[in-house]
Amino acid sequence: MYDSLSTALLTDMYELTMLQSALADGTAHRMCAFEVFSRRLPNERRYGVVAGTARVLEAVTNFRFTEKQLESLDFLNQETLDYLRNYRFTGQIDGYREGELYFPYSPIMLVRGTFAECVVLETLILSILNADSAVASAAARMITAADGRPIIEMGSRRTNELAAVTAARAAYLAGFTATSNLEAVHRYGIPGTGTAAHAWTLLHINDDGTPNEEAAFRSQVETHGTDTTLLVDTYDITQGVKTAIEVAGTELGAVRIDSGDLGVMTRKVRQQLDELGAYNTQIIVSSDLDEYAIAGLRGDPVDGFGVGTSVVTGSGAPTASMVYKLVEVDGYPVAKRSLNKNSAGGSKRAIRTHRATGTAVEEIIYPFRASQPEIGNLTATMLTAELMRDGEIVAGQPTLEESRAYLAHQLVTLPWEGLALSKDEPVISTRYVGFV
Repeated sequence: MYDSLSTALLTDMYELTMLQSALADGTAHRMCAFEVFSRRLPNERRYGVVAGTARVLEAVTNFRFTEKQLESLDFLNQETLDYLRNYRFTGQIDGYREGELYFPYSPIMLVRGTFAECVVLETLILSILNADSAVASAAARMITAADGRPIIEMGSRRTNELAAVTAARAAYLAGFTATSNLEAVHRYGIPGTGTAAHAWTLLHINDDGTPNEEAAFRSQVETHGTDTTLLVDTYDITQGVKTAIEVAGTELGAVRIDSGDLGVMTRKVRQQLDELGAYNTQIIVSSDLDEYAIAGLRGDPVDGFGVGTSVVTGSGAPTASMVYKLVEVDGYPVAKRSLNKNSAGGSKRAIRTHRATGTAVEEIIYPFRASQPEIGNLTATMLTAELMRDGEIVAGQPTLEESRAYLAHQLVTLPWEGLALSKDEPVISTRYVGFV
């Protein structure tokens, strides 16, 4: 477990070896700009979701070395250790707000300052943005697939214990209604939910060792009320539903199904619940769901979903593939020219243009210090916002709830084909204007 007050060692060694060389040859204090962008969207998806911005700003603020940490850096000389001892980021950060959509080459974040103070932040910034954006991008697709029905995040056991917390946050940003992770509830104020696992039902046996599902249900209802959710598939689902209604009555909150052919089973269970008079009892399903499985259940009587492994691992795309590249030195644009890894030099900002209907048309990227390009009779939304000034977080940053609402609105601006789950080109193109 790292020092909770410091994020300074959440980095790669080469950040600090570069720093030492830069201090030695005098380039450490050149004014530079580093840009975060992605050359492509994972798995040929149509859009990506920016997540983790607020966490980046907090992490940069806490990027300060303790004496104990410095003692472990025995590969550095004294000059470098003294620099790190006094390190504070004093530069500027601009970028897309949390909950914004992004596309290939969108200038998601621009970090400006001396080479020394910016280069050491690369790994920290990318680790947060790549992980959180991967989860939020997958979660947003699941929200679309669910077509208005709620989804609960329940993937803590399928990822690192710290990643589970931030994944719950990213999923909530994307539109999930609740999480089972109590640290996420505590830290971020996300609604929490959870009732019982199969172990609870299996715990209740008769004196002869035979199952007593009724005792498990009765205890749960007596403890948590009839609004609880009973897990009915530990043994026989049909009998489980019958027992659940016998114990809780027809106002039982919900039953959960965690196995089998969910489409077939939900239809049978809905019919059985209605025949028993439990018309308002909802059906919640789980069991290795992803956006495709959720979409496949769109026509079935499902009232809500529980998603675990798929969402916390980005549903097949565990990283957003963002990179952090030096694009400007002392006001001069610089750019990598490697095959298939080329990029445009210079500091950038971006706008997104929209039709009168609100539908997005394209993203225009232009020099950071230039005037906004002409866009005809389209309307424009400025995507690049001030995030940090002189090392201090700019006041008025959006809350998690505000970013959640913002993303929901941004998804509505996409052309309808952009919400399809099929693989294709990005639904919005990005275009450079004003670069040589």
